[in-house]
Amino acid sequence: MGALDEGHFNVELEDGVKLDGLQLGIEAEPETLAIENAVAVLLQGLGEDINREGLKKTPLRVAKALLHGTKGYKQKAKDIVHSALFPEAGLDNTVGQAGGAGGIVIVRDLDLFSYCESCLLPFQVKCHVGYVPSGQRVVGLSKLSRVADVFARRLQDPQRMADEICSALHQGIKPAGVAIILQCLHIHFPNLESLLLDSNHQGWLQALVSSGSGAFENKNADIWCDFLSLLKFRGISVDKIQKKESMEQCWCPQSSLGAIISSKIGPPIPGMVTAVTSILRSLGEDPFRKELVGTPSRFVKWLMNFQNTKLEMKLNGFGFGRIDTPKANGDISHNKEQIHSVLNLPFWSQCEHHLLPFYGVVHIGYFCAEGFSPIGKSFLKSIVNFYGFKLQVQERLTRQIAETIASILGGDVIVVVEASHTCMISRGIEKFGSNTATIAVLGRFSTDPAARAIFLQSIPNTNTSGGFDAGNSLQKF
Repeated sequence: MGALDEGHFNVELEDGVKLDGLQLGIEAEPETLAIENAVAVLLQGLGEDINREGLKKTPLRVAKALLHGTKGYKQKAKDIVHSALFPEAGLDNTVGQAGGAGGIVIVRDLDLFSYCESCLLPFQVKCHVGYVPSGQRVVGLSKLSRVADVFARRLQDPQRMADEICSALHQGIKPAGVAIILQCLHIHFPNLESLLLDSNHQGWLQALVSSGSGAFENKNADIWCDFLSLLKFRGISVDKIQKKESMEQCWCPQSSLGAIISSKIGPPIPGMVTAVTSILRSLGEDPFRKELVGTPSRFVKWLMNFQNTKLEMKLNGFGFGRIDTPKANGDISHNKEQIHSVLNLPFWSQCEHHLLPFYGVVHIGYFCAEGFSPIGKSFLKSIVNFYGFKLQVQERLTRQIAETIASILGGDVIVVVEASHTCMISRGIEKFGSNTATIAVLGRFSTDPAARAIFLQSIPNTNTSGGFDAGNSLQKF
């Protein structure tokens, strides 16, 4: 069997998968060990037991994810471009668009992610690249994506990222001009208090930035019209592109601390701030760069929203007829009882495996006899948020919500959680647009297929990714 001979694959990876031939030297690298130690300090600062199941390998997982997500610091764009410049003799006898040879070349819809330098949370990027060939040569199209990825995989700001991609391509290809447009989506994570007070919390902040060189340096040049015309049906309008002057102030929603930090959270713990500073240094950054000076404190203050306070939810006295809000999203008759459904309750949580956000919606169904008022939607929201604002996994979150509601209603409960996980786009798998559904069924819902089917069919078809749809317009949940 050659390479698959018995005994050849014997390296045990995370989650028990065994492979051989893979060198996991990254685990022994000084940067990895330094980040692991720093993450352990952060977990202990949250009041967590770093030896409990689910957290034992979190420091290593976080270190791997951060090093993978910022590997652009160790890459050189010029090496990528110079290896993929090809002569194109047919372009040498005529002068084409904007003084270059031939017409503009555009590569659209490059899905990237980057880490926000202000808060260290990943943000999504849809990148569009255009250039006008010149000098009898073109560049391999895949290299445009790879160069963009080099600068995305660093701690970034949207405008600087666009400028760096543009500059690297112009210097490497030496074309008549380069144009870059970035659509960026930054998660706006609330705190528990603000979420309870503001039911219309906007979960995303969008930035649309551009950069140009050569023929594209003048924003009023005709060639920009050609470039943007080919992007119009991608949901991009020139009127929406933000000017560099407007991007001088930080675009990160997390920088507005009053909007995301609980009033009950005190000043950041110095040891945790030092740990984050150590992480920045291990990634290859300068913690004293002016854009990063306040990042450790901001990240720690945000992370403290998920501290293990060991609070207990007081449920005594809650039950049918005791909740103020009388209406749920829908009532469905079944066996002389009604299946009440409360759909699309937003939630936000923090993955305990990678310390990255996951978010989405919760759908709840339960039986209620005729003549009784349904449980209040606001109370169900408080249950969802109580369990959401912890270090979590989606499976446990679904079960905890179902068991808590069942303790109030008598046991006949079904809960469906639909969520998008940041770790699915910011790590090696990079599955943009993917989402995960989990279900918990208790009481009659576990034994009555008809009841389950009725409830599941009532769930609307929604996009929980918070990303771009097929037309690249922003999707909200």
